[in-house]
Amino acid sequence: MHQHISRVTLMVKDHDEALAFYTEVLKFKVLEDVQRSPEKRWVIIAPPGDIQCALLLSKAKNEKEIDSVGNQTGGRVFMFLYTDDFWRDVNHMKQHDVKFVTEPAEKNFGKVVVFEDLYGNKWDFIEPKI
Repeated sequence: MHQHISRVTLMVKDHDEALAFYTEVLKFKVLEDVQRSPEKRWVIIAPPGDIQCALLLSKAKNEKEIDSVGNQTGGRVFMFLYTDDFWRDVNHMKQHDVKFVTEPAEKNFGKVVVFEDLYGNKWDFIEPKI
């Protein structure tokens, strides 16, 4: 049997501002951007080089959803993003004023730093040791 996670919903305040952050700052690619109805826009993005597990950007529509934007995991790290060139990407994020929660560190599993996305969700950014 083969299974994989295909999509993870990420609550956002606005599709366009989220797209700008993820495509310009994190270099994600837009896989799909379709207006499915007057109320529903279907936006799927993925990191460069990966289409198997992607993010579905879902615009918050009610108070409960709005409250979850930026805090989908109660303040813990939400996503783990891997890279093949840690310093290239960290320097690119610094040029775009990304907020880093920790200092870059070398761990037994690789290089790692925690950053926040535009809404405050925490991400582990990792270049794993080979």
